[in-house]
Amino acid sequence: MTSAPPAPKAAPWYGAKPMNPVRIGVVTLSDRASQGLYDDLSGQAIARTLTEWLSTPWEQVYRLIPDDRPTIERTLIDLVDAERCAWIVTTGGTGPAPRDVTPEATEAVCTKLLPGFGELMRAVSLRSVPTAILSRQTAGIRGSSLIVNLPGKPTAIRECLTAVFPAVPYCLDLIGAPFLEATPAAPTPFRPKGTPVKASPG
Repeated sequence: MTSAPPAPKAAPWYGAKPMNPVRIGVVTLSDRASQGLYDDLSGQAIARTLTEWLSTPWEQVYRLIPDDRPTIERTLIDLVDAERCAWIVTTGGTGPAPRDVTPEATEAVCTKLLPGFGELMRAVSLRSVPTAILSRQTAGIRGSSLIVNLPGKPTAIRECLTAVFPAVPYCLDLIGAPFLEATPAAPTPFRPKGTPVKASPG
């Protein structure tokens, strides 16, 4: 496996309010859904949740691909380096089965890992199902983009997003991504008092 190309440098602004819609990648990893054998309910669940929670204008960049590590790596790199997505949310491929390789692909393309995201999601899911300990989702940073793995089941997606969303906007601030604001329906984002905000070119 060749190493991933270097990530782009982080943008020079901090907590910048975008003048254009924020681009968010939604990536579903599923051999069967990518073959058209069933609908991608997981990707739809992510899109519905973000539409409900984000007051900042945003644009979805959607990908439905098989559980193939080189394909996943190429897709994540393209969404960051070419499509300029500030936040990428994946669903599927986080279990212990041989074809579950999303965490490995994510780690390969990121320059920094944020294991706390996966730790919190597993802790929350464990309250509902004992097999949550089998989930290996993680998160990381590439350039000015945050990549977060979610489970593949639609019922677990909102539960896990509810747990980690409060940290996402401030994480994006810190890595130079656009400033995200939430609706009253969303879990309340945490930002320290005095967080600077300025307009960005998009």
